[in-house]
Amino acid sequence: MYSKVFLNFILYLCTFRKLFLKKLIIGGLTALFFSSSLFAADCGPNGQSIRILASDFPAIHAIANSAESNCAGSASEFTRNHTTEARQIMNAAQTPDPAEYTSVIVANSTLVQLMNDGLVRPLNDLVEKYGGNLKSNQLITIDGKIMAIAFMANSQHMYYRTDILDKAGVDGMPATYDEIISAAEKIRSAGIMEHPLVMNLKVGWNVGEVFNTIYLAHGGEFFKQGSAEASINNAKGIAALETMKALVEYAHPDHLTQASDDTQGLWEAGQAAIGFMWGSRGGVILDNEGSSAEVTSNTVLSAAPTVTGGSIPGATLWWDGITIATNVSDSEAEATFAALVSGMTSEMVAANNDDAIWLIDGFKPGPAAAGVSATAQGGAKSYPMFAQMGLLHNALGAELVDFLKGSESAEQALSDVEAVYETAAKDAGYL
Repeated sequence: MYSKVFLNFILYLCTFRKLFLKKLIIGGLTALFFSSSLFAADCGPNGQSIRILASDFPAIHAIANSAESNCAGSASEFTRNHTTEARQIMNAAQTPDPAEYTSVIVANSTLVQLMNDGLVRPLNDLVEKYGGNLKSNQLITIDGKIMAIAFMANSQHMYYRTDILDKAGVDGMPATYDEIISAAEKIRSAGIMEHPLVMNLKVGWNVGEVFNTIYLAHGGEFFKQGSAEASINNAKGIAALETMKALVEYAHPDHLTQASDDTQGLWEAGQAAIGFMWGSRGGVILDNEGSSAEVTSNTVLSAAPTVTGGSIPGATLWWDGITIATNVSDSEAEATFAALVSGMTSEMVAANNDDAIWLIDGFKPGPAAAGVSATAQGGAKSYPMFAQMGLLHNALGAELVDFLKGSESAEQALSDVEAVYETAAKDAGYL
C-alpha cells in the first residue's frame, strides 16, 4: 500500500523552490531521497575528534549510534550532544575556530541558518571519497555544492484515538480543521476529556511553525512575490490565527510550554484523543513501550488537516541530514563525515525501521509512515527555504503569544510580527 504513496512523496519533495541565501539567489535543491545500500565501515583518518550536535529524536540517535559503533574505536574521542536546544545554540557553537562540533545534524531551515553564517562546508570532495554508495538523489545540492546528506523525511500531521472518537459519536476521522474542532467539542461534551487536543505550541519556534502550517492550508504566501517583504497581515493570516485560537480552546492548559517530548508523553499517557504532532514520533508512539495497549492499538496516523473547502494540507515537508563544520580541521571533517555515512546502512534501518521515514535502502513503510505519506500525497508544501524565513519564523514565535492568551487582536499580532521582522530583515540586509 505505502510503496506507491511513498514514491509519490519522494517525487514531490524533489520540487523544492529556489532558496535565497543572503542576497544571492541560489539554485534549487536537488535532493532527496532513497539512499543506497550497505557501507563498509571506512572511518577515515585515525585519531580524530568527532563531536556531534543533534536534536533529541530516536531516528537521529539511531544514525549516531550506528556511526559511533563503527568508528569510535578509531577516533580520539566520539561525543554527542542530543538536545532540544540544538537549533538555538548551533550557530554560536559553530562560530569559533575551532568549532565546538564537527557536525550538526540539520533540517531544511537549520541548514539555511548555518549556511547564512558560512558555518558548514561543501561536501563534494568527501562524497567523492566516502560516498560511493550514496545515490545522487540523497544529496542536498545548492548551486552545485553538496551541503548536506539527507537520511529521513518528516512532517507534522494528525494522530487520532479511534476508540475515543467512536465513544464520542464522531463519524470517521476528522479531515478538516472544522471537523477537528467539532470532534474535540463532542469529546468534551461527552465528559470523556476536557482537553482532548495536543499540539506543539511551546513559545518560540513551535508556535511559529503551527501558524506556518495553518497559514499554508489557508493558501497564504509568506513574502510578496520576488521580494523579502513579509506578507502575512492579510485575510488569510487572520483566518489562520482564528483557526489556531479555536483549536487552542481544546488544547491542554500548559500548551504554551509543550514541545514534541511533552505532546508525545501526553499521548502515551492516554491524556489526548487528537494530536497534531511530528511523524517522527509515530514509531515510538505505536510501539509497545511507554504506553498501554489501549492507547497504541487505537492510535491511527492520518494526513494533516485542510481548511473546509480547501485542499492544501496544513503541514510543511521536511528532511533531516548531516552537515560538516567549516571551522574544524580537514582531518576532523573527513573522519566525521566518514563515520556518519558509515552509519547509514540497511542494517541500521532494519533495527530502527519505525523510528523514521527513512531515506535509506531497507526501509519498509508501515503504520508509522502513513501520516507523512498521506500528507505529502495530499500536496503539502515544503518548509520555505528562504534565508529570511528564519527571521519571520522567529518573529511569529515571539509575537503571537499575546493573541493566543487573548490579550491582542489577530490584526495587531500580525502587525507586530511584520514590524519585528522588518527591523531584523533590514539589519540582515534582506530589505
